[in-house]
Amino acid sequence: MLGKRIRLERIIDRNTGKTVILPLDHGAGMGPIEGLVDLKTAVDAAAEGGANAVLGHLGLALHGHRSAGKDVGLILHFSVSTEFNPTDGDAKVSVNNVQTALKLGADAVSIHVNFGSETEAEQLRVFGKIATNCLEWGVPLLVMAYPRGPKIENPNDVENVKKVARIAAELGADIIKVPYTGDSKSFKEVVDGALGVPVVIAGGAKGDDLAALKNVEGAIKAGGAGVAMGRNAFQHKNPADFIKATAAVVHGGKTAEEAVKEFLK
Repeated sequence: MLGKRIRLERIIDRNTGKTVILPLDHGAGMGPIEGLVDLKTAVDAAAEGGANAVLGHLGLALHGHRSAGKDVGLILHFSVSTEFNPTDGDAKVSVNNVQTALKLGADAVSIHVNFGSETEAEQLRVFGKIATNCLEWGVPLLVMAYPRGPKIENPNDVENVKKVARIAAELGADIIKVPYTGDSKSFKEVVDGALGVPVVIAGGAKGDDLAALKNVEGAIKAGGAGVAMGRNAFQHKNPADFIKATAAVVHGGKTAEEAVKEFLK
């Protein structure tokens, strides 16, 4: 597993054991939304702000990655659904493979699984195939594990979140991304049940700076491994500064209030 360990060190800080990931995959499902019209600008901000990695589809590697002076890890995302789907927006399909990701210089790959969706069985089948390919090639696998579907009333409920995190760990995830459960005490249940696999929270929809960073602070206190912060970062008026604030909470031990005061005056 030497290859996986070496690649993981490119996207997880070897000193803190934590990571700040900037997901830039939204364009494949939603088009050129605010903040992602120009991928190179978003990647430059991620690098300037001190993100450990950026995450996106083929377009990120082909049209946006590593144009800045600073380096930043590359995670290629395989799963997609679009706003045009007339019946089930939770039906993710895979559009890439491990070998191609390696040819493009990826440090890791990622997939999205909606547990509870009507196509869950197919998504799990793809999960298994990609996980075994990642083992064969020594590539870390990030799994975005979300409780989503007709019977899921609360996707942030700790019972739902800790179940999907554990399933992802059982099936071969090297990093697990889940919704935040709202407080440190409940999120610790998620972390404790994930077999030691690093668990990061999703940043969620664009909102208040302090509220977003308080979620990150709570996750870190619970033993979480960081955050995948998307729209709150790349749609911020000063994306690099917001990423700096996020990194200060994840890696620097700052409180959310301290980070806002220092970087987001």
